[in-house]
Amino acid sequence: MNELTPSGSRRGKRHLPFERVVLVLQGGGALGSYQAGAFAALDEADIPLDWLCGVSIGGINAALVAGNPPEKRVARLKEFWSTVAMPPVPIPPPVPMPPFLEPLGEGIEERKWANELSAHNTILYGAPGFFVPRLNAPIFSTAGSPEGVSYYDTSPLEATLEQLVDLDLINSKPKRLTLGASNVQTGEPVYFDNVATKITAAHIMASAALPPAFPAVKIDGQYYWDGGVVSNSPMQFVLDSRPVPRSSLVFQVDLWDPKGELPLDITAATLRSLEIHSASRINVSLEEFRERQRARRALARLLEHAPESVRRDPDVQLLERSAQATSVTLVRLRYRTKNYETGSKICEFSRPSMEERWQAGYEDTLAALSEPGVLELPNEKEAARLFDVHAGWVH
Repeated sequence: MNELTPSGSRRGKRHLPFERVVLVLQGGGALGSYQAGAFAALDEADIPLDWLCGVSIGGINAALVAGNPPEKRVARLKEFWSTVAMPPVPIPPPVPMPPFLEPLGEGIEERKWANELSAHNTILYGAPGFFVPRLNAPIFSTAGSPEGVSYYDTSPLEATLEQLVDLDLINSKPKRLTLGASNVQTGEPVYFDNVATKITAAHIMASAALPPAFPAVKIDGQYYWDGGVVSNSPMQFVLDSRPVPRSSLVFQVDLWDPKGELPLDITAATLRSLEIHSASRINVSLEEFRERQRARRALARLLEHAPESVRRDPDVQLLERSAQATSVTLVRLRYRTKNYETGSKICEFSRPSMEERWQAGYEDTLAALSEPGVLELPNEKEAARLFDVHAGWVH
C-alpha cells in the first residue's frame, strides 16, 4: 500500500481493499471548514472516494469536491471558505483585555469577544458569496411567495456555486453525490442523488436552506428546506442504501458532539442545546448494526446450502436480497468546540476561525489514517467496527 513521503508528496495512487469508500458530511454552518480540512487530508493521502453524501454545509462541501477535477478540489474548497471568511464590513481589532481579566488565561476572553463581534457582523450583514440580509424580511407580514420567507437572501450562494462547481461534471457521475433535504409540505426527508437526478445549483441550495434564516427552494413544483430539519446527518441513508457492497469504508465528519459539559450560564446552555439538537443521530446503535450484519452473514451461509427448488420461492428470493456477507469500517472525525466558542459559532466565519477549523480537520484525519487497521478490512468475526479519532476503537 502506498504511503505519503515525509514531505507530503505522493508516491502513487492508493488502492484500498474496500469495494466502496464513502465520505459523509453533516451540517454545521461556519464549522464546515473542519470538513474541508478533513477532505484536504484525504486528498493528500490519495484516499479514493466513491460516494460523497452531505447535508447543509456538508452538501455544499460535497458539491465543491464532486464538481471539480481532482487537481482543483482542495483549491476550490479554499476559494469558497476564503470568500465567506471575508468580513462584509471592516471589524476593528480586538480591544486589549483589561488587567483585571488577564488571570482568566491566554486571551480566552479577548478571543471570545472577537468571535462574538465577528458573528454579530455576519448576522447583521451576511457572508460574502453566501447570503445577505433582506431589508424587508416578512416577520410580521406575509411574503409574496415561499421563496421570500427568510431573514436572508441566498442568491449570492447561487452565483458562487455557478463559479466554483462544474454541474456537468457532477452529472457525468465520476463520483456519486447525494444531497439531503427536507420537503417543506410533507415533512419527509429527501435525498437528491446524481445517480437518478440531474443535480442543479437549486438542489445544492435546497440542502442548505435552513429556515427561517434561508428561504425554501422550489424544485419541480415542490419546496425544500435544509436536510438538517429532519436529520442533520445522512449516515442512516448510507447504511440503508441498496445494493449493499461487500465491504465499505465510511468517513463520517461530524461538526457537533452529543457529549458536553453541564452549562452554568445562559450562553453555555444555548450552545449545549444546539449541540444536542444538531449532533449526528444514527437510528441504530453500533451494536445493533453489528448484529444486523452478523444476521445477514448467517442467512447468506444458510441459503448457500438451500436446494434450487427452495431458492426459486419468492419469499426465499426476498431473503437473498438482504442476505449479504458485508463488512463496514466507520471512521468518525469529530470537531471539538473550543473554549472561546459560543452559541453563535455556526455564523462565526472569521478567517482565524476558518483556518483553525480547517487545520483541526486536517490533523484529525491524518491521525485517523495513521491508526493501524483503519484502512484494512474488518476480520471475519467483526462485520462492522468503529474508530473515533478522539476515542480510539469503539467496542
